[in-house]
Amino acid sequence: MIGKGAGFVADLQAKTPLAGRGPVTVAGVSLSEIALGPMTSIAPYKGKVAALSEALQRAHGMAWPMTGKMTGQMTGPEGTWALWFARDMALLIGPVPDPALAAHAALTDQSDAWAVLRLAGPGARDVLARLCPLDLRPRVFKRGQVVRTILAHRTAAILCMEEDVFWIMVFRSMATGLVHEIETALLRFAARHVSC
Repeated sequence: MIGKGAGFVADLQAKTPLAGRGPVTVAGVSLSEIALGPMTSIAPYKGKVAALSEALQRAHGMAWPMTGKMTGQMTGPEGTWALWFARDMALLIGPVPDPALAAHAALTDQSDAWAVLRLAGPGARDVLARLCPLDLRPRVFKRGQVVRTILAHRTAAILCMEEDVFWIMVFRSMATGLVHEIETALLRFAARHVSC
C-alpha cells in the first residue's frame, strides 16, 4: 500500500490500452493492438498553416497533411508521420515535436489518450463495413487516407495503411468494447465466408 512504511515506493507498470492482449485471427483477418510512440495533436494558430507546414518540413521532413490524408514515412509503428485529424488539426506520430512548432501551433500530448488497433487481411474491408457507414471500396478509400467516423457507435479514426491493412484509433476508454465488436464482426464474416 502507498504510504505504508518509510521509503516505500510503488512499483507501477505502464500498460497499453488493451494490456498487451494478444492478436486474434479469424478467416485470414487479424486484429491486434499497436503500441505507438509519442502522439501529439497540432492545432495551428490563425493564419499560421503555411508557416507551420514549413516548420514541420524543416523539423520532421513532412508537410502539413491535407484533409483526409497522411504525410511522412508510413512504415508502421516506427514511422514518422502526420495525419489529418480534424478541421485545423493534425496528429504527429513518432517523434517528440520540435519546440519550434510551438511558435505556429498549440501542441498537446495525446500519447496516452488513444488506443490503436491493426486490422489486416483480405476480408478486413468487409469486417469494417459491418461496423461503420463508409464506402470502403479500394477505389474510394486508398492507401494514405484517413477518415474520422463512427465505428460500432464510437468516434474513431480509420487509416488505410495498405490495401488490406487498416489502423483504427479510438479513445483509450473505448478500446475493450470496440475489440469485442470487431471480434463479433470477424466471427460473422467468417461464418459467411465458410458458408459461401
